[in-house]
Amino acid sequence: MENLRFYIEHWYIIPKAIFRLCFILLNNAYCIPTYVMWMILLSPIRKINPDAFWRIEGYFFHWLLAMVSMWSWSAGYDVVEVGDDITDCIDEKTLVIANHQSTADVPFLMACFNTRKNILPNLMWIMDRLFKFTNFGIVSVIHQDFFIMSGKTNREKSLQALITHITESYIPRKRHWMVLFPEGGFLRKRRAVSQRYAQKNNLPILQHVSLPRVGALKAIMATVGPNTLANNNSTHVKDSPKNCESIRWVLDITIAYPNGQPLDLGTIIFGNRPPCKTTLFYRVYHCRDIPQNEEEQTKWLYKLFEEKETMLDVFYKTGKFPVTQFSQNPVQPHVVAQDCLRFLILHLFFITSTYVHMQIFLAAYEYYNYMMY
Repeated sequence: MENLRFYIEHWYIIPKAIFRLCFILLNNAYCIPTYVMWMILLSPIRKINPDAFWRIEGYFFHWLLAMVSMWSWSAGYDVVEVGDDITDCIDEKTLVIANHQSTADVPFLMACFNTRKNILPNLMWIMDRLFKFTNFGIVSVIHQDFFIMSGKTNREKSLQALITHITESYIPRKRHWMVLFPEGGFLRKRRAVSQRYAQKNNLPILQHVSLPRVGALKAIMATVGPNTLANNNSTHVKDSPKNCESIRWVLDITIAYPNGQPLDLGTIIFGNRPPCKTTLFYRVYHCRDIPQNEEEQTKWLYKLFEEKETMLDVFYKTGKFPVTQFSQNPVQPHVVAQDCLRFLILHLFFITSTYVHMQIFLAAYEYYNYMMY
C-alpha cells in the first residue's frame, strides 16, 4: 500500500525514466557510430601525420565523453570537488588512483575531467576487459585504452601486457593522464575477499574500501616512474623511446556517495533517485615522493587506502571530509559546473555528422548497385 501511494504521489518517475532511457539510447546511436566513422574517414592522416591524427582523435574522444557527463548532470547528480588544487597536474603526466564502488564512478570522473581542457583528450583508462564488449568498447579500442584481465591466473600476463601497452601506446600517443582503480573491482564484490586477506596477513580490516592490488602500480612505476630514465638497466624500459617523459604526479581521488549509498549506471540512465551530490576528494603527490622500492610502494599504497577508509568514515558520519587533516592547501568545496551551450553544440555536431555519414553511405550504396547492374 505504501509503495502504491509513493508511485501515485510521484507519478512522473516512470515516464521520466522511459524518456531518459530513450534519449540515452538515441544519444548513443548518433554519437558512437559517428565517432567510429570519423576515425575511419580520417585514417589516412594517421599514416601521413600520426601526431595530427591522435590530436584530432583526442578532441573527438573528449566530445564523446562530454555526452556521458551530460547524462549524470541532466539527472541532477552533481559532483563536488574538494581537497588539493590539481592545476599543476593537468598538462603533465599524472597517474590517477581512485577507489571503486560502482558503475557510476567512471561517469562522475568523466564529468569532472570534462570541464578541463586538456585532460580527456590525453587520458588513458585502465579498465576491466569486460568493458571491451560494451557499446562503448569500440571507442576505447580506437582510443587505445588498456583492458586488464582479472583473476590470479591472468595477473602476470596482464601486467606484462600493461607494460607493453604503456611503451607502445601511452608513450608514443603522448598521453598525459592514466586512470587506475587499484582495488581491481567494485567494493561490494571485493570487500569480503579483502577482509579475509587482511585477517590472514595482519592488515587493517577495511569497510569503505578494499585492500588495493599493487601489481599495476609497480608496473607503471617501473615503466614510466621518476627513475625510469635514469635507470637504463630496468628490463621494463630497455626498449622505451629515449624521449619518454616519466610520470610526474600521482593524483589520489576518493569518491564519496551521499549516505554511503553509491549510485550506478542504471540510476544515471533512469534518473530514479532524487538529485544529490557526489564528493571527490583530491590529494596530489609529487612522484619523487613515492617510494621506488617495490616493498615500500606496497606499504605506501596500503597506507593510502587506510587513509581513504578514515576519510570516508568521517564523511559518512558527518557529511564532510576531514579536509584540513589530509590537505595542506585545500581549495574551497565547489560544484563542478557544466556548460549547457557546449552540450547543445556537441549534440548538433554529432547529429549533423550522422546525417552526412548516412548520405555518404547511401550514395556509396547507390553507386555500388549502379555498377553491379
